[in-house]
Amino acid sequence: MRARTMATVVVAAGILLGTTGCNLYAPQATTIHYDASDGVSGNLGDLAIRNAILLTDDGENANLLVHVVNKSAKSVNLLVQYEGTDEKVTQRVTIDPNATTEIGVPGGENVGVQSLNASAGSLFPVFFQYGDLTGIELLVPVLDGTLDAYSTLVPTPTPTVVPTSTPGVTETPTDAPTTTPEPTTAPE
Repeated sequence: MRARTMATVVVAAGILLGTTGCNLYAPQATTIHYDASDGVSGNLGDLAIRNAILLTDDGENANLLVHVVNKSAKSVNLLVQYEGTDEKVTQRVTIDPNATTEIGVPGGENVGVQSLNASAGSLFPVFFQYGDLTGIELLVPVLDGTLDAYSTLVPTPTPTVVPTSTPGVTETPTDAPTTTPEPTTAPE
C-alpha cells in the first residue's frame, strides 16, 4: 500500500512539473505586444505611438489618426513629418504630460496630410520625433472610409463657391459704395 501511495505522489509531481515547466521554455502569448487594430505602433522615448492610420477618400488628402501616450511628467512637442509630392512637410503637436493625446478625432489635435499620392491599401512613411531623440519612421497603412468606424474621420474637401450669373445680365456688387465719400475735418 505504501508503494502505491508513493507511486501516485511521484506521478502527480511529474505531471505538475511537466505542465508548469512549459512557462520556462515558451514565452507567454499575453506578454507579446502586437497591433490589434488596423494601424501600426512604435515607441519613441517616453512616448508610445499607437494605432497610426491615414484615412483618405481621394488618395491626395488624408487625416492622420493616432493615439500618443506620454509617460513623462513634461509636455512634449512631437514633430510629425512626411514627404509630400513637392517637399517635406513638418507639423508640430503638443502632447500633454501623463496623458493620451488623440490625433485625428473630433475635439482632438489634427494632422492633415496633403499631396499624399497614395491609394487605400498602401503604406505611407510617416516620421515621428521630439527633443534630441532619434525619431522613428512608421509605415502607416492608408485606409478609406468604407468601414463605418472610419467614415466620419475621412477628410472632406472644402467646398468651392462658384459664382452664378445669368447670360446678358451684369450684376453690381451690393456692398460696393456708389459714390466716393468726401473728406471731412474733425471738430476742434
